[in-house]
Amino acid sequence: MPSSSISLSSTTSSSSDQTQSTMPKDVAIPSASASSSTSFRCPEIWNYLWIPLLFSFSKEFTPSKAHETTILLPGEIDISTPKSLTPKCQAPNPKLNFRPVIGILSHPGDGASGRLNNATDASYIAASYVKFAESAGARVIPLIYNEPREVIFSKLNLVNGVLFTGGWAKSGLYFETVKEVFKKVLERNDKGKYFPCYAICLGFELLTMIVSKDNNILERFHATDQASTLQFVRSANTEGTVFQRFPPELLKKLSTDCLSMQNHQYGISPERFTGNTRLSGFFNVLTTSTDEEDKVYVSTIEARNYPVTAFQWHPEKNAFEWGLSMIPHSDDAIQVTQHVANFFVSEARKSLNRPPAQEVLDNLIYNYSPTYCGKAGKGFDEVFIFA
Repeated sequence: MPSSSISLSSTTSSSSDQTQSTMPKDVAIPSASASSSTSFRCPEIWNYLWIPLLFSFSKEFTPSKAHETTILLPGEIDISTPKSLTPKCQAPNPKLNFRPVIGILSHPGDGASGRLNNATDASYIAASYVKFAESAGARVIPLIYNEPREVIFSKLNLVNGVLFTGGWAKSGLYFETVKEVFKKVLERNDKGKYFPCYAICLGFELLTMIVSKDNNILERFHATDQASTLQFVRSANTEGTVFQRFPPELLKKLSTDCLSMQNHQYGISPERFTGNTRLSGFFNVLTTSTDEEDKVYVSTIEARNYPVTAFQWHPEKNAFEWGLSMIPHSDDAIQVTQHVANFFVSEARKSLNRPPAQEVLDNLIYNYSPTYCGKAGKGFDEVFIFA
């Protein structure tokens, strides 16, 4: 011990010995004969005693485990647990339709250059578009383009949104059908009935022709079987658009990695697009892309006042098509497909059109069988043919 400490006498009790053993060696323990120094040393002892006392008191004031929030894993819930303590599911939002149906317009032909069906009245829908909608929680009703107009319009009353697919037909009955269906889309929204529309590849091109009222507005590009990036224009605001739910990292990768599939020979340049007041007044340009000759074209647009989004690229192919060599199938590419599908169906859920269930069942695409055509190693993997 240091010289300043007081030596213990032989008469010190065993309890005093135990106290000493718990004290730091440099703490002076007063003896009975050192009463004059006791008052001086006591505060020094309390400097060491308050810590265990505080620890003891803290235990007394710790909230009981009965009041702690406990997350129970499956199998850990006691069947005798009062119902009042069992978590309850929230009621579905009455403002949303959780049984959305998408109408997809068929395209002339069989999707396989006549190898599957060469009937002149045949039309098809690539199964990838159907899977695209289903993957986000919707069912599909085919809108067969050459059916009587009253039949097509009656089917529009059974769906919560419309999708125009890719293809080649830019004139004739198909073009007129797209024009009339798109007119119905706008009319329905003008009446306050939310009704979204997606237009992909050819669908994009047809909407630019319809809105601009110029059937010659498209330009030639070389973007066949090409994966590309999407470059967001400086004025683009992704809030409220198809890109709003993309994780920030994936949104960045759209501009650096080739995650979008291009397969078209026509398009429209940013200069021609903005130079047409009808187009620029109706749509906002969100992204552009570059073809194999470094020519820039508009690749994603969104209507300013309607729930209408058009893609020059193919968001559905990444996850559901294998017939073209350049289709990206990476994890990021699949996420792109899913996010684009999710947005469309989330928009369709805002449509409160709830037709009779039996009428929907009678017209669903499940009433038809898909045809596998992937063995050819090109084009689509599956198609629904209507003839």
